[in-house]
Amino acid sequence: MHLAVGRYPTLRIDGDLVPYMPGKILNPSSIKDLVYSMITEKQKEILEREKEVDFSYNFDDKARFRINVFFEKGYLAAALRLIPARIRTLEELELPSMLLDLTRPSQGFVLIVGPSGHGKTTTMAALIDYINQNRNSHIITIEDPIEYLFKPDRCIINQREVYHDAISFSSALRATFREDPDIIMVGEMRDVETMATAITAAETGHLVFATLHTNNASQTIDRIIDSFPAGQQNQIKMQLSGSLLGIISQRLIPRIDSGRVPALEILIANSAVRNLIREGKFHQLDLVIDTGADVGMISLNKSLAGLVKNRIISMESAEIYSLNTSDLRMLLQK
Repeated sequence: MHLAVGRYPTLRIDGDLVPYMPGKILNPSSIKDLVYSMITEKQKEILEREKEVDFSYNFDDKARFRINVFFEKGYLAAALRLIPARIRTLEELELPSMLLDLTRPSQGFVLIVGPSGHGKTTTMAALIDYINQNRNSHIITIEDPIEYLFKPDRCIINQREVYHDAISFSSALRATFREDPDIIMVGEMRDVETMATAITAAETGHLVFATLHTNNASQTIDRIIDSFPAGQQNQIKMQLSGSLLGIISQRLIPRIDSGRVPALEILIANSAVRNLIREGKFHQLDLVIDTGADVGMISLNKSLAGLVKNRIISMESAEIYSLNTSDLRMLLQK
């Protein structure tokens, strides 16, 4: 839900913005009253000092939201994202069951990437909850803010909120080395220090899940390596090539009927992938993905083409989300 002065409350439904016409056009005081009813005094201080604030909010234990409040043209505005109370399974999310293979190693690095609002957190929560139900492990999550609430099953789960339970992502991640976790979930890798610590954690006996705002596997590897000073990049290539388990790049595409369906690019870190990372030949990862179907890899275009052929999404939608439309058209002609 989007709240902005001079507009009706607006809902994003299946990717489209729909004004809530039974509501009233919002004015500055109505938005301020609503926002101030949800935030604490400390969050008010952050909002007034930094001109924006992130937080989660429970409405009478009936609905939970991740909220960003910000200023625009001097007035308050807000974006509220509904977080379902129940964590759905991969099957319910229409994601391939082979992704569960990424939850089974005792250590390694799993990245879930894609644009904002395309289900990265939901997919990661499904994987973490599968571990919760099937392994006896200690899970620590580091989030800003906490989104899905996990109910401990076979696992001990500690959920830490940045700026509330920890000073920063990097400090919370460093502290995990003293907290005896088996699995670490990093809500978002925002800086070099967090990236470096996450890679080290994956190298030293932990299974690490993290998200990043990148478009595909090759761009993800390039972004991570390029974030480090030139003198450290060879070391990071070696560390990443040894610790990476897989990269899931995800888009939510509008269905022809209603709702949205995921399209995925999946990279599994086999020996060919590890060699390319060590050698810095990230541009060749796309070819490995194209030829890696036997180990569960798939390109985004093949995923989109399959959805078009099965009449789940339209060709127009597929072209909007494809990163290479000419390749997509060739796949659909076969």
